[in-house]
Amino acid sequence: MSQHVPETPSGSSRWPALLVLCAGTLMVILDGTIVNVALPSIQSDLGFSQASLTWVVNAYLIAFGGLLLLAGRLGDLIGRKRVFVAGLALFTAASLLCGVSANPGTLIAARFLQGVGGAMASAVTLGMIVAIFTEPRERSRAIAVYSFVGSAGASIGVIAGGVLTQAISWHWIFFVNLPIGVAAAVLAGRVLSPDHGAGPRQGADVIGAVLVTAALMLGVYTIVKAADRGWGSAHTLGLGAVSAALLAAFVLRQARAAHPLLPLRIFRSRNVSGANLVQFVMVAPMFGFQFLVALYLQRVLGYDAIGTGIAFLPITTSIGLTSLFLAARLIARFGPRTVLAAGLLLLAAGFVLLTQLPAHGSYGAHVLPALVLLGAGAGLALPTITTLAMSDATPGDSGLVSGLANTTQQVGGALGLAVLSTLAASRTDRLLGTGENTAAALTGGYHLAFATGTALMLLAAALTATALRPRRAVTPEAPGVPQGPGQAITSVRGGQGQNARAVRTRYGRPQGDRDGG
Repeated sequence: MSQHVPETPSGSSRWPALLVLCAGTLMVILDGTIVNVALPSIQSDLGFSQASLTWVVNAYLIAFGGLLLLAGRLGDLIGRKRVFVAGLALFTAASLLCGVSANPGTLIAARFLQGVGGAMASAVTLGMIVAIFTEPRERSRAIAVYSFVGSAGASIGVIAGGVLTQAISWHWIFFVNLPIGVAAAVLAGRVLSPDHGAGPRQGADVIGAVLVTAALMLGVYTIVKAADRGWGSAHTLGLGAVSAALLAAFVLRQARAAHPLLPLRIFRSRNVSGANLVQFVMVAPMFGFQFLVALYLQRVLGYDAIGTGIAFLPITTSIGLTSLFLAARLIARFGPRTVLAAGLLLLAAGFVLLTQLPAHGSYGAHVLPALVLLGAGAGLALPTITTLAMSDATPGDSGLVSGLANTTQQVGGALGLAVLSTLAASRTDRLLGTGENTAAALTGGYHLAFATGTALMLLAAALTATALRPRRAVTPEAPGVPQGPGQAITSVRGGQGQNARAVRTRYGRPQGDRDGG
């Protein structure tokens, strides 16, 4: 059986490789939000009905969320670089098709293809970063950069979508992907060394692939349509039950298959299982608050699309400063579980402030403080949860673990957005029925959603304390040099953990790893 080799064995090529991976990630993340701003223009230009317009978003989400797990496993089997470059190529070609679409059917089909390409490129990225950056401090910085790019992309997408749509046309929100995608694919071929997967026979579980893909696609579809159909409707309950049955059949299949697509042994790791559970709960309110705060700014405070995007810049700045310059040092000193809990409590405090938003508030006095708190909390929590989710991944299954973490994030985020927006809408309708004015009714609906988000963040903090394995903090090797989360999470009983040992065994001593790290 062939094994993975390091994607970039040369230390000098590691950071250019990270730049390429982040460029691909940014393009995919941008596409998730840049389209939302242009939907009214797309509707009027191509003649979408109000009901069919939602499929411009849903077609992408269903393909993306449904294929992440399969794409991650394919990366382990046939090579993560191959899957990443193929995903970039498909995403870029589909973006061109989106831009030239002249009717609703073509655009929806192209958006589905974009989701497939986005899933392929995104699913293996974390696994490649873990394989490239084996030295703890470098891995810490790399994951911080990756987390910042992912979180900042959403805000940038809102601004870019507004500017491109108003200044040129909605077609250019897709055309802008072409130079980025082509450049990233070309550079990936140069800075990423070929990696050889375990071979398709080691996980060619076709039945399992069909079951999990169908389960996830149907599950995401059920979630995104629940806001329209109702959570207690026969449509939602019926399809939800079918999705759950398919997922249960997949689990049974994996327990019995000779070469499972998703080896259930990875869930024996308390940190992998616990981190995915915490992330599922954590991202639910995080996805929802971005959508609801944008609505508050536009529908209550009267902001336009570009103004709304600019209003989110403080949270992007706060995330960047915290994740890039503070998170690694705190993890090195206090351990990842403590830092994650602190980040979740800051996020909960930010949500508490959002529950106090007035119907006639101001951005500086009421919205900005909450965004700064939320940014600081996310800057601590996002790189830490990412590190914990990948902590026990071995070189042979890091693509799968990466795909699992991305799947947890997407499904949790989609569910959270659907639930919080439904709660807000229902509360608003009730308040309007009692005679409240529109601004007060809308704000009351958002209050209920933000209160639910607060409870979910506190639940995530409680799960962090109980579901994750406590690991001691690591003393930095030299004053002023932070030790990365990779070191903190593998330093059990004073030595390197499973992941570092596996890397040494398969690849030899990692470059820059001195005297046991």
